[in-house]
Amino acid sequence: VQLQASGGGAVRVGDSLRLSCTASGHTFRSVAVGWFRQTPGKEREFVAVLSWIGGRPTYADSVKGRFTISRDNAKNTAYLQMNSLKPEDTAVYYCATADWTTDKAYEYNSWGQGTQVTVSS
Repeated sequence: VQLQASGGGAVRVGDSLRLSCTASGHTFRSVAVGWFRQTPGKEREFVAVLSWIGGRPTYADSVKGRFTISRDNAKNTAYLQMNSLKPEDTAVYYCATADWTTDKAYEYNSWGQGTQVTVSS
């Protein structure tokens, strides 16, 4: 599976962004899709994950109530709707796929190239 993340940008505190992750090659219909983020000098941080059947997503505590993960299997695309953005949300955001829902980055086997999100006050 090849993943392409897009939708990042520079916004102000309180603004919203929607990130997209489009899969090509083998469909990711049968796997979980997750979002991670990373800032310089820090490890990749789990943000959210959703299983292939949709179901109940899992979020990091830092984004609960503000971010929403979703997927459209027909379009081979996953989304991360980010509302009420804060400066601490500034990071490069990556989408990835795994064979089960997990918050462990090492358990993901395909990664997109990342998209920068910058939130300024």
